[in-house]
Amino acid sequence: MYATKNALLNMSQSLNSTTFGVSAVRFLTFLLMVLSCYGFADDETWPRAWYEPMKTASEVGITQFSQSPVLDSHDLPPLKERLPDDPAVVVPLAEIGRYGGTARITTNEWLTFPNEEPVLTISADMRTILPNLAESWEVSPDGRRITLTLRKGIKWSDGVPLTSDDFLFVFNDILLNKEYAPVTLRIIEDGRAVKVSDLIFYYEFEEPRPLIENYLAQYGNFMVFPAHYFRNFHPYYVDRETLDSKLSSMGFITWMAFYSALRQQLVEESAEPPTLSAHRIVQRTPTVVRFERNPYYFKVDPTGQQLPYIDAIESRQIDNKEVIAAMSATGQLDFSAYELKTQDIPLLKLGERSGDIRVLIWNRLHSADVVIQPNYNYDDERLASLYWEHGFREALSISINRDEMNEIIYFGRGTPRQVTAHPSSLMFEPEFATAYTEYDPVRANALLDGLGLADVDGDGLREYPDGSQLTITLEFMDWETPKGITMELVSMYWREIGIDLRLKIIDQSLQSARAQANEMQMNAWHADRVTDIMLPISPGWWAPIESSWDKTLWNHWARWHLTDGRLGTEPPAVMRELQRWADVMYTTVDPAHRIEVGKKLLASSARNIWTIGTIGLAPQPVVIARNLRGVPEHGIWGWDNRWTLSYHPATWYFDIRGDRDE
Repeated sequence: MYATKNALLNMSQSLNSTTFGVSAVRFLTFLLMVLSCYGFADDETWPRAWYEPMKTASEVGITQFSQSPVLDSHDLPPLKERLPDDPAVVVPLAEIGRYGGTARITTNEWLTFPNEEPVLTISADMRTILPNLAESWEVSPDGRRITLTLRKGIKWSDGVPLTSDDFLFVFNDILLNKEYAPVTLRIIEDGRAVKVSDLIFYYEFEEPRPLIENYLAQYGNFMVFPAHYFRNFHPYYVDRETLDSKLSSMGFITWMAFYSALRQQLVEESAEPPTLSAHRIVQRTPTVVRFERNPYYFKVDPTGQQLPYIDAIESRQIDNKEVIAAMSATGQLDFSAYELKTQDIPLLKLGERSGDIRVLIWNRLHSADVVIQPNYNYDDERLASLYWEHGFREALSISINRDEMNEIIYFGRGTPRQVTAHPSSLMFEPEFATAYTEYDPVRANALLDGLGLADVDGDGLREYPDGSQLTITLEFMDWETPKGITMELVSMYWREIGIDLRLKIIDQSLQSARAQANEMQMNAWHADRVTDIMLPISPGWWAPIESSWDKTLWNHWARWHLTDGRLGTEPPAVMRELQRWADVMYTTVDPAHRIEVGKKLLASSARNIWTIGTIGLAPQPVVIARNLRGVPEHGIWGWDNRWTLSYHPATWYFDIRGDRDE
């Protein structure tokens, strides 16, 4: 998965054949810098405990507990009363940490560090579900019910006990509330949450939902709110007139907007709701969010020290990605990754020479950093029909010089591939990833000739068979992965075979509006949701079963499927078969059958090239302070595994001996 010495040396040997406009001297200088910085140490071994359910204090013989000295002056109940009856024990990466320090992060990094606490969680293998807030759970044999038993004594950051009511409130009063969610999430439709006791509850559905456990592990922090706080702002519990007046005085139009703003930490009031996370917000201004340790956090380390080790976090609102990269390179941030790009690695590595930072190279889990989506439902029947031609899709795919693209954008450390499962998935087959990825512009031209697409007017670009102009506009957000430079290269490659591709960068609001309105001819996004956690519950890259803002492939067909034919357009037979397979994978209680059907979906995609992949499993720079410990040297970065969730950021700490002490 990670670069080896031989692989990097092979890159050096291939410099003589480099033709992409970067001088060999400059590239060799950079390559030697990379070689000197990366080193060739063997990959570390993560603790086995990261793959298993957390043990409890009683199971490992812990009888004494301690807390950060920063809490000693606070007016708090004794630690024993703040911890659960039998706290969960988290094993750090290598050694027991030390208390202290303030971690400096920026903007969106709060999504990744610290992570919130779901009821279930994800193993480091990105396949296995583990208990977290729940000590145990059970899915019924028919897949229609999941029963969860919470750990006894977990408390919110204000000391109020966590109970089943906090989960029922979210499920029944928010997610099933038509005012809040006019379209019910597919995973919870026809469901209900039922309380058995303060610590036991279940979700029950009319149809099998055996993969609800995946959803609870990945989206789980969105499934539990402090009901005792949010009920004060909900029309089921507060008179509507009183509620509207209260919200208006705070500057909110609706209670839904209030909920959203607080969950996204966008407003000053974000500091009010209690949390289960290792750190709680204590201040929110337009430019800074400040977190302090949660004195009621429910996890301890193997010596009985209450986690987290880091006392505080300061998150600065910086919107410019170039500024964030510069701050990361100059040691002004203690953890930075979310807004960093592969192309930032040279700058970051130069900054590493100062000794203030370390640059770790993780790998993004994305099957493809950029996935090209033809809109098969586009209203121009001529263009939609052209997309439906296998030869056209094949020509577009094999005309992309992925090896050259890999060198230009990723310094040779990405993997040319199509959109398929991550290698960690039990559904992964190597041939699915390599289908139609060989660069063959000669065959691409022959395929286009065979479709009657010829250069009629001699301008080097092909026209439709009737001589009219063939132009494709691809709209995209240049965000998270290197879409801009990737699509510039794709545009160049396609022009070489006579396809006129016009690129248009748009913002998120326009992306959402135009995708949902079916106004895009072609779109580009990044292909996550490719692990065994996410792929079975959200196989939208391989079947038209989701109508969403980030997928423009087949929204009409997806709406038809989701509404039993009331909306959208009935899809062709091959698409109906993909939808049936997706439904079987989603509902079967037989894991072996799920894998079998999942491979059918992936095989169809490989054979038919419904999407066009580029480079995947790419390097992701992760910058940390030189004295930040407990962060894995290598990791997998992405939405599926919630970035750092499996690597337990609550156990990261500052080694302040001789270093910066906040």
